[in-house]
Amino acid sequence: MSEKEFVVVSSEVLPEVVLKVLEAKRLLAQGVCRTSTEACREAGVSRSAYYKYKDSAFIYSEKLNERIVSFCIVLSDRPGLLAEVLNEFYLLDANILTINQNIPIDSAATVMITARFNDASANLTGITKSISKIAGVASVKIISGK
Repeated sequence: MSEKEFVVVSSEVLPEVVLKVLEAKRLLAQGVCRTSTEACREAGVSRSAYYKYKDSAFIYSEKLNERIVSFCIVLSDRPGLLAEVLNEFYLLDANILTINQNIPIDSAATVMITARFNDASANLTGITKSISKIAGVASVKIISGK
């Protein structure tokens, strides 16, 4: 292994210090702790160990990558329409990951929304139809996803 490579290893065989570093990173990411010093203290790991491993240890979760879908949606330029679309995603039990909205041209705006659906059996055709039924939605296309 001459160049940097990533490997997936069960947490059961990792040294305890790496698990504590991962816990400290989680505490910081979720805002439970405000500083690395506070997170290290809470996780029970030294700051030197934290800084040694923090950029090399990551939690891998297949669930995070399971049902990620990107949509291209064309909306009429009217106040509150994007909020209605986002509410529909909420009702479909989706976690919005990214939103990119362009400036409206000819009274229509293109919005790219990437969402993770918690239900692995979510019907993408049904989701597309559900969003399309909202008044002011001109089109909905899936541009990537499982």
